[in-house]
Amino acid sequence: MNTHNPDDFRFRYRRPEAQTQLRVERVPLSVRTLTSNSLFQGEHEIGIEHHGALYRLKITRQGKLILNK
Repeated sequence: MNTHNPDDFRFRYRRPEAQTQLRVERVPLSVRTLTSNSLFQGEHEIGIEHHGALYRLKITRQGKLILNK
């Protein structure tokens, strides 16, 4: 299980000491990441309970994810 998504970045502005120009740096965020295989375990739909409501996370025929309430 990965602990972050490499595509999830925030931008941080940093002023180098030797220069007066601003530089933009990409900094990865720490996000708990799960694979869809570990979530679905061979199924095409799972239920997620959130604050008393049931949500359904489905894998479409095209392999995309859809979340419905």
